[in-house]
Amino acid sequence: MKKLLKERLFAPAKVVTDKLRSYPSAFRAMGLTAEHDRSLRANNRAENAHQPVRRRERKLQSFKSPGSAQRFLNIHAATYNTFYHQRRLIRRSVYKELRTASFEVRQSASEAA
Repeated sequence: MKKLLKERLFAPAKVVTDKLRSYPSAFRAMGLTAEHDRSLRANNRAENAHQPVRRRERKLQSFKSPGSAQRFLNIHAATYNTFYHQRRLIRRSVYKELRTASFEVRQSASEAA
């Protein structure tokens, strides 16, 4: 929170968090006087916005260092985006064309390497 407040040049008027009991004392220790909203479902928008980050963090747990995990995830994200097609959103014929094109890209990349 301190790092976030340093990046911004002004203090927020309202802070929305989950119901962790240590937040109010931490805010008092920092001298933050903003309204603190801990009501039910107030934090849903923030939590749902962080789901891709959480998914990446879950993958980070098996690595020894954050740097090696980040290198892997950068490559993995590019590969995943190439091969992942949302089948439910497109017709079968279009899906087969996209899949074929993906495998051709993979084949040409593996031949080049």
